[in-house]
Amino acid sequence: MVEHFVQFRVEGQTIYGMMHLPDGKGKFPAVALCHGFTGNRIEAHRLFVKMARLLATNGIAALRFDFRGSGESEGDFEQVTVSGEITDALSALEFLRKQPEIDSERIGLIGLSLGGCVAACASSRDGKVRALVLWAAVADLKGSFVERMQPEVRELLERQGWIDFGGWKVSKNFYDDAAKIDPLREVLRYDGAVLIVHGANDPVVPVNHAHRYHAAFQCKKQLHIIPDADHTFARLNWEEEVMRVTLEWMKTHL
Repeated sequence: MVEHFVQFRVEGQTIYGMMHLPDGKGKFPAVALCHGFTGNRIEAHRLFVKMARLLATNGIAALRFDFRGSGESEGDFEQVTVSGEITDALSALEFLRKQPEIDSERIGLIGLSLGGCVAACASSRDGKVRALVLWAAVADLKGSFVERMQPEVRELLERQGWIDFGGWKVSKNFYDDAAKIDPLREVLRYDGAVLIVHGANDPVVPVNHAHRYHAAFQCKKQLHIIPDADHTFARLNWEEEVMRVTLEWMKTHL
């Protein structure tokens, strides 16, 4: 396996990432990984690093990247929107397809949490993603981000244009944009193969989001619920299970 840093430009800003390539000479199938809200290309308990390396050791290249405003990529978090992250994901797909080692016809996406929503929308808009895996993905942006907002928080957001979200400056534009995006409507266009993985005890994104995605997709699909698991599959047996079923899905459909 070969690993090296990469970068590409999106709307005048640089996105930084890590490419994992299998041993030998391509052309390899490839997967891009979309991290969650306030996350980065490493993710909780190095989940993205482990998944990318597992893919690469099994003949599938992987690209982990930081959305603009997150991780090491350029931009400020105050500028982050779901639409902007979808643009980043689409750009990551195009970057992958241009690499000489990559088979541009065999591309997949993995997304965690909000990154799962981003991956679902990007796959549907791109039209050429053959395999998609959603981990604990947000299915209802308006319900998850907008409608759950306390009145005093909403008033502060209206008054100053941003709120302090645990040290992250989240803009009013983020919420306004999120309210306009309906991933369950977007995925009606996806015609690849989707695996939906969710923890039964996810306290952040309830497991009903997985069932709503499974009902919405009209393509080849599979729902995999991990008993007792939390939002980021933060036990060794949960981590092993989500990685195993994801690898099997990618090997089958790429």
